[in-house]
Amino acid sequence: MQSTHIPQSALAVLAAAAARGSGIDPFSDYLAGPYFCELTRLRPGDGGAAAIVRARIGAIGLDALRARASAAENDLINLGITFTVYSDATAIDRILPFDCIPRILTAAEWRQLEAGVKQRVAALNLFLHDIYHERHITNDGVVPADLVYGNANYRPEMEGFPVRFGTYVHICGTDVVRDEHGNFLVLEDNARTPSGVSYVVENRHLMQRAFPDILAGMRIRPVDDYGRRLLSAMCEIAPVGVEEPQVVLLSPGIYNSAYFEHVFLSREMGVPLVEGADLFVENDRVWMRTTAGKRPVHTIYRRIGDDFLDPTVFRPDSLLGVPGLIGAWRRGNVTLANAVGTGVADDKAIYAYMPRIIKYYLGEDAILPNVQTNICREKDGLAYTLANLDQLVVKPVGESGGYGITIGPRATLAEIEAARVALVADPSNWISQPVISLSVAPTLTEAGIRPRHLDLRPFAVTGRDTWVLPGGLSRVAMKEGSLIVNSSQGGGSKDTWVLEEGEMAP
Repeated sequence: MQSTHIPQSALAVLAAAAARGSGIDPFSDYLAGPYFCELTRLRPGDGGAAAIVRARIGAIGLDALRARASAAENDLINLGITFTVYSDATAIDRILPFDCIPRILTAAEWRQLEAGVKQRVAALNLFLHDIYHERHITNDGVVPADLVYGNANYRPEMEGFPVRFGTYVHICGTDVVRDEHGNFLVLEDNARTPSGVSYVVENRHLMQRAFPDILAGMRIRPVDDYGRRLLSAMCEIAPVGVEEPQVVLLSPGIYNSAYFEHVFLSREMGVPLVEGADLFVENDRVWMRTTAGKRPVHTIYRRIGDDFLDPTVFRPDSLLGVPGLIGAWRRGNVTLANAVGTGVADDKAIYAYMPRIIKYYLGEDAILPNVQTNICREKDGLAYTLANLDQLVVKPVGESGGYGITIGPRATLAEIEAARVALVADPSNWISQPVISLSVAPTLTEAGIRPRHLDLRPFAVTGRDTWVLPGGLSRVAMKEGSLIVNSSQGGGSKDTWVLEEGEMAP
């Protein structure tokens, strides 16, 4: 993973910055410690990009960098780029903190990530089709049947349900981390309604507006194509025979935590943003109410959970969904993305079986391996977890957003004891994993440029085929030493650069 070669163009930029006497190098006291650093670790194929970025930040200087970063965050507020934290009684909306020092991936690193994500999405879709149809994988004992069919996210209504191209997971977010050696590991799959892609695109726009001098001349893969790619996939999966499908984005409404993203994606696709009350079912077809009368709807990109989609099938008290929607879908008159019932595939207990699932359906080893996982519903997994609580990360299988996690090495004795009680009371609700020394990246803080842990969420879009947005959402733990990168827990984000092949321009 290491190289000592820095291209001449990068050396020229470093020398020019030094000659300008731009003051103290903001990186002069930066120490990554024992962690793999996403910017300062020299890697083959970076074309000098990391050195150029460091030099340009040095030329700006720490004070000016802070001032511009503050102005950039004000820009986010003015543009309404916010999310909601329901557990925070002090604020309805907040911005996702933006860090102006980009995360860099080489072309070779991206090829591995892209191939691994595509492989994983293919296996998830094959798994979902199988468990709702022939059930080969559970009959063969590769995955325990009760783990699937006893899962709260398993939907019997989907048994024998036809889906176009066998695609259940049309939009997938795969959470990837990097260990101290620079190896990529999958932390979890998000196959229901993954969020965060809007920040990938907006972070690039923010860099272009506020830090054009850092971006200038850098040969990096664009991210502006996401809306077009998503719309194309939504049109592909429309009911058979529909030549000009009407696509809509179904949102729970303005109080949803990701409402900004719903607005953003509907705008990027050029499709209506609707709520349940805007749609109705008549003669097993879905229609949209408009000022010009009713219009047919063919594909619905839904950002509403399964339970709330159709009160005639799921929760009868739901006011968010559309009565009769599932019946119209079953009769082939509309398509939902993502499909209902995908939650069973991204359950943290099923995650532990993903390497076996990939091998079973594709005959391949996982390109992106899992983090080692102990399944506490299994006797050995529970015993090992209870014996090593102070060394493991314990996670509830049904939670997201970083809630309910106990990080053993950083937990108090009381927190460890509470985790022990919860494990014994309901083992099936828990998994455990070793603490991974997550990679770090230089991040602008009040104390200067300091290492902060981060992860990566690449986004895959699948219609007939799968396309992966170059880069993804790099979420960074803004608190010193924290391993929790989730926005709801105070995490921020960075622009993620995927480099083109070759040397960067000076």
